[in-house]
Amino acid sequence: MPAFAPGGAAARACAAVDAERAAGHVVAPSPERVFAALSLTPLEAVRAVILGQDPYPTPGHANGLAFSYVGPPPLPRSLVNLYKERAEDLGVSGQPDGDLTRWAQQGVLLLNTSLTVREGASKAGSHLAIGWREVTDEIIATVSRERPHVAFMLWGAPAQAKRALIDEAKHLVIASAHPSPLSARRGFFGSRPFSRANAWLEGQGEKPIAW
Repeated sequence: MPAFAPGGAAARACAAVDAERAAGHVVAPSPERVFAALSLTPLEAVRAVILGQDPYPTPGHANGLAFSYVGPPPLPRSLVNLYKERAEDLGVSGQPDGDLTRWAQQGVLLLNTSLTVREGASKAGSHLAIGWREVTDEIIATVSRERPHVAFMLWGAPAQAKRALIDEAKHLVIASAHPSPLSARRGFFGSRPFSRANAWLEGQGEKPIAW
């Protein structure tokens, strides 16, 4: 488990997930991918945070990086909307795949407020109360405290609930609706998060992110 995930809270959440699996529920992502975001983007590398709600509940979609998808077409609809906004914002055409590892490798922490979910239709949000809130609270608070200049993108109500954990005197916060088809037109489209984050990072003397 990556070092800046709080041990006790993480252990309790993992135990709750183990109990879910023991009860016969299929949980995503696979156990070795639960902390993938923290492994790919360690604390000392974080320059931006994209905070969503929870992993994709569709079987085979979640891979431990928020909004990322590795698999055959079609892409998850939230990711399609994310790419649509990026195209409008930056003029960048859609990717041939949904793998966002390249963002993580540039210092973008692709985090969800809940790190797991039950797989299946209508299971979105099923692990929001399982114990991950304390874990991701500490992750966000640690990034805010330890990193000098971070662009935080908070997408959806569960993500925006963590805004109070962020020191806005030194960090940028871009809060909007979630890119889900249920909410993207209520404030995600037109929010221009990618260009705003890059402009702010460059103003702090940081490299822009190749979105």
